Amino acid sequence: KPGAASGGRGRARVRVSLPEPVARPRRWNLAAGVPIVGGAYWLLAHGGAWLFWGAVPGTVMLATGVAMLLWPGDRRINQYLALAAVLGVLVALPAAFSGGLVSAIAAGLLSAASFLVAGAETHRGMDVPEGVPRVDGDVAVWAKVAVDEALMGYFIASAEVPSDRKADTVCAELLEARELIVARGWYRKPEKLHAEPEAPSHVRVERHSIYGFEYESLRFASAYALDRSIPGAERWAAYHENDQCAAWVMRHNADRPWLMCIHGYRMGNPWLDFRLFDPRWLHQRLGFNLICPILPLHGPRKHGWRSGDEYLDGDFMDVFHAEVQALWDLRRTLAWLRMQEKNPRVGVMGFSLGGYNAALLAQYAEDLDFVIAGIPATDLSASLLANIPDLHRRYYESLGADETAFREVLHPVSPLARKPLVDAEHRHVFGGALDRIITPGEIPKLAEHWETEPVWYPGGHLSFRGEPAVSGLVRGAAERAGWQLPKREG
Repeated sequence: KPGAASGGRGRARVRVSLPEPVARPRRWNLAAGVPIVGGAYWLLAHGGAWLFWGAVPGTVMLATGVAMLLWPGDRRINQYLALAAVLGVLVALPAAFSGGLVSAIAAGLLSAASFLVAGAETHRGMDVPEGVPRVDGDVAVWAKVAVDEALMGYFIASAEVPSDRKADTVCAELLEARELIVARGWYRKPEKLHAEPEAPSHVRVERHSIYGFEYESLRFASAYALDRSIPGAERWAAYHENDQCAAWVMRHNADRPWLMCIHGYRMGNPWLDFRLFDPRWLHQRLGFNLICPILPLHGPRKHGWRSGDEYLDGDFMDVFHAEVQALWDLRRTLAWLRMQEKNPRVGVMGFSLGGYNAALLAQYAEDLDFVIAGIPATDLSASLLANIPDLHRRYYESLGADETAFREVLHPVSPLARKPLVDAEHRHVFGGALDRIITPGEIPKLAEHWETEPVWYPGGHLSFRGEPAVSGLVRGAAERAGWQLPKREG
């Protein structure tokens, strides 16, 4: 923007203020030397069994280091570098039996340094949207960012990408579904798609223990009535594991409020879910009853060899069917809970994919005391297509299956499609200022739709558990809803 003009021999000079760049470009990135040296060390230090352990981390570290030096800017460089560096640290110990302790320590340290380089370079290039607090870089910050990058690298490297022949079918299904959604009025009135389920009549309960706590495992029929006229329905019907709902329950003998905890992507197992939703804090200290429903295709409902397979990395229409059934199953679980107790007090909290589903549930579930959408996915179409290889994405777009078409198909299962039934003062959103899985720009979309201010913590996608801002938000949401809590710890 123009500043003050200064004269000089009859000529005026105008000072122009340029916006601060996200990251100052560099012709040569010397930080790339760390993964280059680390990768070369893994590949050249020893032969034989050493290469068995070091071939993969060494090759990827060397390749991403060279790419960082010569072709900087591609987001996948740091994702794969962080993932390879984690692998390098993990295999350093068994590699010691092949190359010696000193070599293994050197390789492990170079891998750890490469891990921090991935985090530092990602942090350096991060775009900080308006309203999101800026977090200065240090070793702890770089580590938080690199953990997210490694996780994203794992998701991308292990995701299924349809072949060209299958891609034709996938895209045709998407375009057919878009026409069907408009024709049936589901785009303007998504509630016409979502019938209200009844409580299950029979529930199988088994008792287990974990981390020193007793919990109940619930199984009951989903009874989800799949509309076979929707494209992709026959394929979805073949996932028979989804016919049964599942949930983990921890309850007190005394009358206490219930917190429904909705897990994230690739979770759904007790050892993971009760690490995410810490029973020592939520159940023991705060005194909540906990009910943790399992999303379709996760945990005991999984279809592939990993929890969550086909939910986000399957065909386009699998995402649609997953979310329609997820909403049904969550409402059915709530119906069971309300059948167990007379007028139970219920709050909902979800993280990541669980945050998306918590926000979706808030549009249809009545009588919730509060809803907390943590680090929520908001626009699945943009998030998923952004991580598809460029060549595949361009091929989809050439067939008409672009981001706009995907977004229109997912609109009836979007948390932005309708106003939530929960009062504004009891709607809460939080996000991580360093998050690389659900980037900070996604959080304000839901916060604006909910007419609330998001709460930010200075961490990444996986670091929120230890953040005071998050624990304060959970306590505050419960207290604002009138729940009686013990005095604050410490």
